[in-house]
Amino acid sequence: MFKKKPNIKALAPLRSSDRKKIADQIIADYGIDVPSRETADQAQTGQESATIGVGAIRNVLLPDNSQSARFTTTAGKDLKQVSGTIYIGKHPAQPQRVLWIKLEDKLLPTVYTLWSNPGLVPLLHTPDVVLQKLRGGADLMTPGLARGPPFPPKATKGSVVAIASLEKPTVPMVVGICEIDVASLQEVRGAKGHAVRGEHWDGDELWAWSQGGSGGGNAPDEIEGWATYGGESSLEELLNDVTVEDSDDAQNEGGVPIPYKAAEESQGKYQNDFVEGEDAEPFERVGLEGKELSTKEIDEIFWNALLYGLHHHRITNRSDPHHGLSFPINQSTLVSNLVLPFLPITTSAQAATLNIKKTSWKNAKKFIKAFDKARILKSKDRDGGECVVVDIDFEDPAITNFVPYNLPKKETAGAESGGGGGGKAITADISPSDSSIGQKLNKIDLYKPKEQLAPVFAASKANHHALYLPTELRPIINAYIDSEKLISDTNKRLVNLDPVLANAVFDGSTPLDREVLAKGSVPRDALIDRMLKSCSPYHLILRNTETRDTVKANAGHAPKISIVLETRSGNKTVTKISGVEVFHIQPQALADELQKTCASSTSVGQTAGSSPKKPVMEVMVQGPQKEAMMKALEKRGVSRQWVEVNDKTKGKKK
Repeated sequence: MFKKKPNIKALAPLRSSDRKKIADQIIADYGIDVPSRETADQAQTGQESATIGVGAIRNVLLPDNSQSARFTTTAGKDLKQVSGTIYIGKHPAQPQRVLWIKLEDKLLPTVYTLWSNPGLVPLLHTPDVVLQKLRGGADLMTPGLARGPPFPPKATKGSVVAIASLEKPTVPMVVGICEIDVASLQEVRGAKGHAVRGEHWDGDELWAWSQGGSGGGNAPDEIEGWATYGGESSLEELLNDVTVEDSDDAQNEGGVPIPYKAAEESQGKYQNDFVEGEDAEPFERVGLEGKELSTKEIDEIFWNALLYGLHHHRITNRSDPHHGLSFPINQSTLVSNLVLPFLPITTSAQAATLNIKKTSWKNAKKFIKAFDKARILKSKDRDGGECVVVDIDFEDPAITNFVPYNLPKKETAGAESGGGGGGKAITADISPSDSSIGQKLNKIDLYKPKEQLAPVFAASKANHHALYLPTELRPIINAYIDSEKLISDTNKRLVNLDPVLANAVFDGSTPLDREVLAKGSVPRDALIDRMLKSCSPYHLILRNTETRDTVKANAGHAPKISIVLETRSGNKTVTKISGVEVFHIQPQALADELQKTCASSTSVGQTAGSSPKKPVMEVMVQGPQKEAMMKALEKRGVSRQWVEVNDKTKGKKK
């Protein structure tokens, strides 16, 4: 279906409520089990634990900060027009990709989703030579099925399936819909007819989509989860890496008890895999037998995690009075960005134990109040009972003398989304893929003379088709004035106009032009300035070692980066920045950094009115974050003079 490039409309951030509805539809459509953790002492909270489990699975299927866009394309021999919606998101350690396709009421996963969600759909197999045909848009015929019968029991007519080659049996490469009941087939040799209709595959235009235009991602050589679970709808392997829930589902209260069901649970086996060299205290291996840390030990871990987060911001943002934080900080943001990333979590079993509800404080508000009582920070209660942090004493000995411990190096979904499981969300100051940090930029304004000025340039044997700096134009104009002897005899600062200058520079369209033409002379500096304005402007933005000779100039004046502060939903301030691409800055990488430094949520979407062929992306950050954006731009070589700020939150003058 996507062999030809579809027409994709502008991207729009997906609201949290819509994301949950879509994720719930996926859970229902694909029959994903939502396990609950009920023990004797949790009998009254079992339903709540199950709800949190749903939230964790939602984040796995459709990550936070996902975006959506409508698309149209053609399909079939009759080129029937098809329209639908794509959902774009970011899996851990991966760039933004198309994760889901909605056609009518059916949601189809892309190969990127299947590579990150083993066992989501039944997996069928075919020889590699057949798979290559499928990746060209062909359908899978019944004789092409391999490794069966029997086939996965859920591969029934109308169900979504994945197809892998026999050479790489654990790597789905094609997503399709069964046109027959494949599960009931008893024999494929000699059979006829279509078995699976291909909808999407590794190598099509949706696979190749990326915001930076870098193309599609390479398929892994092996995916262990598919080999373990076959065609079952099981996400346990992936949930091992999930450690945080979005704030809506977690009810603003930190660590999430992730449901876990190992492949070896039925035999009572489980091994807690720790990162090599991880020996920092306090650590404890937590098995399936229900062994848990004491409340005192969990309290100590959470206390140290927040101290670690504050210590980290203090040493990485020394020049900022607030050390990279924007006050006030609500309780969910504090837990998600300053506590969870610094918890020593390596497995889902540990994530279930390191839950703020298992501390003596029981919730984030009382946890913050304990730090307030210790005079490490100041907090206050807002209307509605929410607790916010209004100030932090970064010079408190508990922060200045804190000795960091080793955090797990394992990259988990929670860490990527800014919510725990290894501390990657905040501890990584510079993204490895963000090459714009530390770059040196040079903005150059150039001018191209118009045809009427050709005689002026001929006097100094200069090419009037070339581009010139203002300093290069001055000697050319002076050479023409001297060659034509246009300097006034009575005043050396005045230049007498000849027909060339009069026609090319002063066209009489303004009162000033008419006055100059009537006098027949003009000051030399005014003449040069007017000639610059009559030329066509061009600009260059050179990066690092680039020169004028190696980079093509763009027409028009150099654009400015736009920062807009505006109020939404009554008194909620957001800060938006756009136009960074021309300065060699990746919007998504900038959003990722701002999410960490501002301890706030971010989103990336296409600017309204920009061309779909060359979209201008806009990064939106919650809160008044102008200075944080300015500092992020300066790290990338952007001068403050190249930035235009529009603060719409200030009241109009009466």
